[in-house]
Amino acid sequence: MANIPAELKYSREHEWIKLDGDRATIGITDYAQDSLGDIVFVELPSVGDTFEAEDTLGVVESVKAASDIYTPLSGRVVEINEELLDAPETINEDPYGKGWMVVMELSDPSQVENLLSKAEYEAYLEENA
Repeated sequence: MANIPAELKYSREHEWIKLDGDRATIGITDYAQDSLGDIVFVELPSVGDTFEAEDTLGVVESVKAASDIYTPLSGRVVEINEELLDAPETINEDPYGKGWMVVMELSDPSQVENLLSKAEYEAYLEENA
């Protein structure tokens, strides 16, 4: 079973979200990185870019496939994890820590209600296994 920290929220596209007031740190879940295999390239947005919920935020490429990363929330990018550009394998090694991708300032914090809890995400993974 994938590692699913209880303090985070999750999307059905396998992103995790750590909320801090009106800011959200976003990355991909342990399940997603494990499914992708060895990650060899990451494309991230620029600081200042704005997104609506479910827009494509970036791309992760592995030895198996390229996969779009979607933002589960609307907002503006205020920080990106530039270390991933040189060391994309960090996502495989530490998806919930050093493998974070972006920090967004939320334009509609109520969208958080659409995210999944740990239990809901676990049930979603089981249903779609």
